[in-house]
Amino acid sequence: MGAVQKSLRIPESTVRAIESLAEESGEDFSATVKDLLEEALKMRRCPGIVFAPGISGRRARVAGTGLEVWEVIAQYDSMGRDDRQLSEAFHWLTPGQIKGALGYYELYPDEINELIARNETWTEESLKKRYPALSHRP
Repeated sequence: MGAVQKSLRIPESTVRAIESLAEESGEDFSATVKDLLEEALKMRRCPGIVFAPGISGRRARVAGTGLEVWEVIAQYDSMGRDDRQLSEAFHWLTPGQIKGALGYYELYPDEINELIARNETWTEESLKKRYPALSHRP
């Protein structure tokens, strides 16, 4: 999908805040604004979903939890997409939180499927190779 150039009037305080975020992330101003806008649109379309930084970037999470959406969906898939079983497996989540994760997946399946597939490639050996410090025992 191609990019479209638009002109915006942004308050100076907002520009400074975005510049600060861009500097922290090592991205340029435009990339930072693009990321912020995409996250804002996704959160508006999927109430109950937030974005939080992780080891490999910002990911969609169920608000109020440490759970990433892909974790809920991977469990859902492993249960044959049974809503009742999912609610039992994540009994501490509210129906709204589960609905938020499922709704996010419905709108952004490629993103979530990619994260699930990436997670499934991890083995003990690949973890040792990528993160050798984690495999050393005191």
